[in-house]
Amino acid sequence: MNNDIVNGFDDEKDDSLKIKLQQVNEVEGCLVLYLTGYIDTYNSNYFQKRVQKAIEAGFIRLVFQCNGLNYVSSTGIGSFTAFLKSVKPRGGDLVLLEIQPKVYEVFQLLGFSQFFNIKDNLEDSVSFFKTGKTTESVSLFPKVFSCPICSKKLKALKSGRFRCSECKTILAIDNGGQVFLG
Repeated sequence: MNNDIVNGFDDEKDDSLKIKLQQVNEVEGCLVLYLTGYIDTYNSNYFQKRVQKAIEAGFIRLVFQCNGLNYVSSTGIGSFTAFLKSVKPRGGDLVLLEIQPKVYEVFQLLGFSQFFNIKDNLEDSVSFFKTGKTTESVSLFPKVFSCPICSKKLKALKSGRFRCSECKTILAIDNGGQVFLG
């Protein structure tokens, strides 16, 4: 099925990382890549070659659906940076979608969280590409979200650290609106 979208995409397989493609018809050159598994030093080359095939096929607006991605090493994050460098000069961009908290922490620790457009759902990702706006021009605050511990609905007026009013867990929210234990 992936080969129908990007010729030769499935010529190579790796059980540690499965990639499913979905074309977004309402945005030119837009592709959703559903990632399942993990990205580390050993399979990042495989990951880069697969995605590079998609970029060479004209897909320069990439949405990486990361909710099935349970681990990314610093080498894996380097892959995302390489994709960004590859699509930006062509007028493209990439969005990371539904990153698991432990994976997002790696992005943050390495200081990469501010370079990537991080969205909560596919609709936001597609409209990001439709309007062509960068995350900086859209204010995320006030942001309403659920506490990751007790699920209480909370509202953050700005980025920073604060306590959940219900379970007293210390939380942090960054400029991108991502919430994590702080």
